Amino acid sequence: MSHFDVIIIGAGAAGLMCAAEANRRGRRVLLLDQSEEVGRKIFISGGGRCNFTNLYASPDNFLSENHRFCVSALARYTQHDFISLVDQYEIEWHQRDHGQLFCLGPAKQIIDMLLAEAKGVDIQTAVTVKTVAKSEAGPFEVKTDRGDFSSEALVIATGGPSIPKMGSSTFGYQLAKQFGLKLIEPRAGLVPLTFDAETLARLDGLSGVSVDATVTHGKIQFTEGLLFTHRGLSGPVILQISSYWRPGDTITVNLLPEIDLFEYLKDAKQGQPKKDVVSILGTLLPARLAQRMTNWSDSNGRLADMPDKTLQRLADHINRWQVTPDGSQGLRTAEVTVGGVDTNELSSQTMEARSVPGLYFIGECVDVTGHLGGFNFQWAWASGHVCGQVV
Repeated sequence: MSHFDVIIIGAGAAGLMCAAEANRRGRRVLLLDQSEEVGRKIFISGGGRCNFTNLYASPDNFLSENHRFCVSALARYTQHDFISLVDQYEIEWHQRDHGQLFCLGPAKQIIDMLLAEAKGVDIQTAVTVKTVAKSEAGPFEVKTDRGDFSSEALVIATGGPSIPKMGSSTFGYQLAKQFGLKLIEPRAGLVPLTFDAETLARLDGLSGVSVDATVTHGKIQFTEGLLFTHRGLSGPVILQISSYWRPGDTITVNLLPEIDLFEYLKDAKQGQPKKDVVSILGTLLPARLAQRMTNWSDSNGRLADMPDKTLQRLADHINRWQVTPDGSQGLRTAEVTVGGVDTNELSSQTMEARSVPGLYFIGECVDVTGHLGGFNFQWAWASGHVCGQVV
């Protein structure tokens, strides 16, 4: 049985960062991954350009049952620290909307950078972990199809079950349960929402139509692009709200967040009474959407012939459309998994399990989930870095 100071299971963003930091401290590190290549989610992220962090990352951009848990790691390894690392490797990047930072070149540059930082780490891919065990006084023992390994520190960086085609799994959750740690029920996050047959029939013909919209769920609100699909709604604003949405919840969609449509239509009725309602609405929204919404609210015809009550009904459909999705597209297409290892089981300073000395959980398998826009990578870098400083 080969012995290492640290074994890290999972060579994604968090695992690579942890390995690099532990390696920098002179630790003998073994990094294992079931996939044939490391960093597969990094490789596909941002359309192949890797949205590697966000300029405005803060604890407010993260969901968790314990909102304060992420504060320490994010403060000790910030987005500016990662940007400095990217700059050291002369990787060109640019800023998009809402502070999102992307590589100008391929995402593989980020993977190559992390591998360079982890030079000296024993990295083994296409490995199947069979069992993990620990005697009371002894080291962790990891049995694989490539041999058996032991270490004093074991780091779990296997992510959640989102996007299974990228090699994701529930391994981290299974291991947490094995060692008696509690889980916050995992569910799909950053995922399109779906509608029932009746709602889809009302929206027939709108697939592919996009607008900027404000979507509200309770006290949470986002304003970004919204896309109608053949199954329901998608686009950045829907992905954002989906992380908060639970089955049975109603969301409120404002398709014209900058305009009070009722007041707009009343003014148009005074100035252009012979104009059709759909023509007026078509100056504000895509034509197909304008037509569908006027049909839905039974408000077709000239403005002069429309009582204010009818105009109000149309305005409510546009400015305050309340809809109850019947589900989401699930973990198959979700960008992240919400939930995971209960943060009450872990130290926010080190990511170590309180009840199992030497066992650490980092990255997506922990109950910390970022908003869309580079925040989940920043959590991976931060949690991996602080863990790598102590293992």
